[in-house]
Amino acid sequence: MNQSDQSRRDFVKTTSLLTGGLLAAPLFGRSQGFQSGVADTIKVALIGCGGRGTGAAVQALSTKQNVQLVAMADAFSDRLESSVKEITEALQQSGNASRFNVGDAKFVGFDGYQKAIALADVVILATPPGFRPIHFEEAVKQNKHVFMEKPVATDPAGIQKVLAVAEEAKKKKLNVVTGLQRHYQNSYRALYKNKALMGDIVSGNVYWNNDGVWVRPRQKGQTEMEYQMRNWYYFNWLCGDHINEQHVHNIDVFNWFKGGYPVRAKGTGGREVRNGKEFGEIFDHHHVEYEYADGTILNSECRHIKGTWAKVDEILIGTKGKMLAGDAKIVDYKGKPLFVFDKKTENNAYQTEHDELFAAIAKGEYKFWDAERTAKSTMTAILGRLATYSGQVIEWDTALNSGMSLMPKEFSFDATPPITPDKDGMYPVAVPGVTRYFA
Repeated sequence: MNQSDQSRRDFVKTTSLLTGGLLAAPLFGRSQGFQSGVADTIKVALIGCGGRGTGAAVQALSTKQNVQLVAMADAFSDRLESSVKEITEALQQSGNASRFNVGDAKFVGFDGYQKAIALADVVILATPPGFRPIHFEEAVKQNKHVFMEKPVATDPAGIQKVLAVAEEAKKKKLNVVTGLQRHYQNSYRALYKNKALMGDIVSGNVYWNNDGVWVRPRQKGQTEMEYQMRNWYYFNWLCGDHINEQHVHNIDVFNWFKGGYPVRAKGTGGREVRNGKEFGEIFDHHHVEYEYADGTILNSECRHIKGTWAKVDEILIGTKGKMLAGDAKIVDYKGKPLFVFDKKTENNAYQTEHDELFAAIAKGEYKFWDAERTAKSTMTAILGRLATYSGQVIEWDTALNSGMSLMPKEFSFDATPPITPDKDGMYPVAVPGVTRYFA
């Protein structure tokens, strides 16, 4: 993987070494919707205190502005306290311990996010993706600027909500940055600036192939809801499958450079190796062919199978040449370089997205509206999942307007999740050719 693929949790360990010299700076202006009880302080709330949220919080607190973390919320108290420990240790190492000002504003449970959001000017949304539409809606309702992780939903109904809330955020002039950090990475920005060198984009191949992620064993006394929340990666109402949670990065790059979104998808996938009950309901491989309105084809491949070749990259094919994102260059069809990015000038995009967001807020600028494009790239990933699960050709408009929702009707640890195991602990899994959507 390239630099942008490091985890946010890993970044916590390195940020403290980079930010010791940062000085708190006063705000230079006010953006519409920005409210602060302290004239020169931007107050931040963290919603979702896992590794990704913890890393994002440290990055926000590592910007040049006078930023303070004032509230935290998570479904689990142990995860919240672990995040407190990691954040405070990182800030102590960087000499920014005063930026942690949470006090008693630690909220545990499914509804704590509302209280945490109320205390802040900027909200970091980093819970499992299924909750993103709900939390985004509340943040914008309370007139807060937002950093939210990708993906932004797990089903078409969630996408529709995010698109509607994104329009409301625009009306309120609220900045919204999302965690598709390649948009903030120097090499990708340079490639985009020079994309005309490859001519018109006619096809592409995007990959997220690796060994997979963590598994958390079921513990004695857990309700089914708690077990699924702890193992959110393996349940579609929470994660949307790894084509949605991880591969959305690569799919988004193609959509970005192409300047559009597919009209339909077809593909194949399954559970060839990772098929035990501990893996819930998701597939271990997907291959999707996306078709765009002008006939352009994107081949999308993601896999979580140990011992197979690994690749996380994007290759875009144009009429004059091709872009090799991992190598940060554009070449013609004889291999001659047309543009080569100087990797010595690469940045840490995870940090840059926060640097630019908080700088804009401090200056009273409204310049970030990532939510709409991230929602549409998330929908692209969901479209692919529907295609691989069913074996059908899935139309964009049909899926987006289907109203399909995977979310439970009640959020509590005693509630029944949308999917439950059989007597052997196995979860129902989609079967291509048997599972049907919209037909």
